[in-house]
Amino acid sequence: MANIIANLNKAFESRIRLGIMSILMVNESIDFNTMKELLELTDGNLASHIKALESLEYIQSIKQFVGRKPNTKYIITNLGRQSFQEHLKALETLIK
Repeated sequence: MANIIANLNKAFESRIRLGIMSILMVNESIDFNTMKELLELTDGNLASHIKALESLEYIQSIKQFVGRKPNTKYIITNLGRQSFQEHLKALETLIK
């Protein structure tokens, strides 16, 4: 019997990372504070998961100023989109 969990991506095992990627799949970009509110997380908790996804090159940060205030927004990379879609496909296969 084939290993039915072999194609699941370990980077998306966390519900927080799953949430981050899901949000970025359906939005062109999203800023840190909006993502924090949507996922109901603390700054530090969200930042640590974002850092992990950035290190895998699944998401990218864009730092800018809005007026005089710094603003960081995030986008999903092509690699991140492809990897997440493969993970979702593996989940679908698992539950069938």
